Amino acid sequence: MSASAEATVLISHEVGLHARPSVKFTKLAKTFSAEVEVALAANGPWFDAKSIVKVMAAKAPKGTMLHIRAKGDGAGEAVDALVELVRRDFDEGADHVRTA
Repeated sequence: MSASAEATVLISHEVGLHARPSVKFTKLAKTFSAEVEVALAANGPWFDAKSIVKVMAAKAPKGTMLHIRAKGDGAGEAVDALVELVRRDFDEGADHVRTA
């Protein structure tokens, strides 16, 4: 039986899942051998978390609940790492946000 894991996390980054956070998210997802998917609703549609095109196309704004699931080797670790990245505002906290 294959390992699986899932979690939901709130996007609190000021501009949501835009270009830089999407790149960070997909790069991290690609470090795991597990199949990783994300969705903006619990019932989907689900898309490949390792695809920069699909993640950016989601255009998830601040306040969106991001659903993450993985299956295969390292599924739990993959989900945990991605949740933590989102919780850390993709390592682009307030001091990284440009003001006009």
